[in-house]
Amino acid sequence: MDVVGFWARSWINGDQSAVRKLLAPDAEVEWNLDAPVDDEELLQVQHRISAFADSVTMTGRTDAEDGAAIVYDLTAPFGTARMIEFLAVTDGRITEVRQVYDVTSTDRYFPGLYAN
Repeated sequence: MDVVGFWARSWINGDQSAVRKLLAPDAEVEWNLDAPVDDEELLQVQHRISAFADSVTMTGRTDAEDGAAIVYDLTAPFGTARMIEFLAVTDGRITEVRQVYDVTSTDRYFPGLYAN
C-alpha cells in the first residue's frame, strides 16, 4: 500500500477516520505555525483546510526509503498558500509529520486556521 499517497488523499478529502488509522499513536508532530501542535490539533487543522479550501493539490512528491516529502498548494477563495509536509513511515504507519507552511499566505488566505 502507498501509505504516503493514501495519507495525502485521505486528509485532502476530509477522511479523518482514515488519517487517524494511518497515524501511529506515538507519532512526532511539528509545524511552523504559531500554535502548539499534537496529533489531535494536526488533524483538526488538516480538516479545516480540506473544508475551507477551494482545492488542495499535491504539486510535488519526493519519496525516500522511509517516507516522503510532499508539496501542496492550498487554494482558498482569495489566494493560494503553500505547505510542505515531511512524513516518516514505519511498518505502514506515519510515525513523523513535519509541516512547513508559507505562514504569510496561510494567515492571509486561511485566517483563524490554527487559532484555538
